[in-house]
Amino acid sequence: MVLKKLELMAPAGNFEALKAAIDNGADSVYFGIEQMNMRAKSSRNFKVEELPQIANICHDANIKAYMTLNTIVYDHDLKLIKYLIDVAKEAGIDAIIAMDQAVINYAKKAGLSVHISTQLNITNVETLEFYSQFADVVVLSRELSMRQIKHICQEIERKNIKGPLGEKIKIEVFAHGALCMAVSGKCYMSLHTMNSSANRGACLQNCRRKYKVIDLEDGHELEIDNEYIMSPKDLATIDFLNQLADTGIDIIKIEGRARAAEYVARVTKVYREAIDSLYENTYSQEKISQWFDSLETVYNRGFWGGYYLGKKLGEWTDKAGSSATQTKIYLGKGIHYYPKAKIAHFKIESNSLKPGDAILITGPNTGVVESVVKEIMVDEVFVEEAKKGQECTFKLDKPVKKSDKLFKIISA
Repeated sequence: MVLKKLELMAPAGNFEALKAAIDNGADSVYFGIEQMNMRAKSSRNFKVEELPQIANICHDANIKAYMTLNTIVYDHDLKLIKYLIDVAKEAGIDAIIAMDQAVINYAKKAGLSVHISTQLNITNVETLEFYSQFADVVVLSRELSMRQIKHICQEIERKNIKGPLGEKIKIEVFAHGALCMAVSGKCYMSLHTMNSSANRGACLQNCRRKYKVIDLEDGHELEIDNEYIMSPKDLATIDFLNQLADTGIDIIKIEGRARAAEYVARVTKVYREAIDSLYENTYSQEKISQWFDSLETVYNRGFWGGYYLGKKLGEWTDKAGSSATQTKIYLGKGIHYYPKAKIAHFKIESNSLKPGDAILITGPNTGVVESVVKEIMVDEVFVEEAKKGQECTFKLDKPVKKSDKLFKIISA
């Protein structure tokens, strides 16, 4: 029996994703600042001066804000790290996610809650007990099975292991998103081949390419079952979330700070529904099937259950890029929204829009809005198509902002 409700943590690579996470039921968000995080190269990241705004947005929505400072740190980084922690503390950020002991130590001295990153590769209760003097939350290594996680959670209870705040230390695990060959994220392939360190947030993802095995004696080349043999499928736990929750964990995390706002919206919504269903006793195979259909519409490399189920080998993707069942086409930008009439005004800058089209609208203050266009007007006349260069209006229940981006959703 699940006795506690899981905290759902969602990624935020920009303000659009932050709003999408909030609107779709996240209990907390995690984000990067400047260049000192593991998505320094692949996502926009926020600026240090935006920290108070992030904290205010999150706290107004009654959710927590966690800042990632989870790269390895060199001596020349220490001044910047300490500055970022000081600003985060002053801004009201709830915790720092870290793996370098210099960051962990300074954050504790500053009185800021610490979450130990998965990069520290904590795999047993005694290592966890050591770090409990610094941290209130530990993100366990990704290589652990549910049986191992459950044992750690039971030992925390038995030993009454507490963090600096005097509360029982919490356990966090990844529930959904990208996996890589480095089980807990500490990969050197990008550094070794391209002098661009993943552990400094600059992974070039050359593991995601297709490789051949070459016999150096006779030159024969082999392709391994047409698979991208260093590119695992994405993690998904939606079909055994009840078992994962039963291990005693406290927090589940969605990976994806480099992914689009609609990904954050869709995945957060699905896991919010799944968590709620566990406590309403409505978690079922029928719902799981519907949730997978929904998850497949946004970016993914196919799904597997990671190492939670005790599997020794990963499942590899069979193609480059996404396996999403839907894709988006850019149409244009917002001009105005008329709240009384609930009408949106857009300029079509590319392609065209027709009645019946499924649309996606994103913006820093809007987050993600999805709808289906029923009728379109151009120059106050109903039309069968709004073409490139034209301004058009259509009914939209949710308000949008000027310069919000309009996309058409089509089958992939």
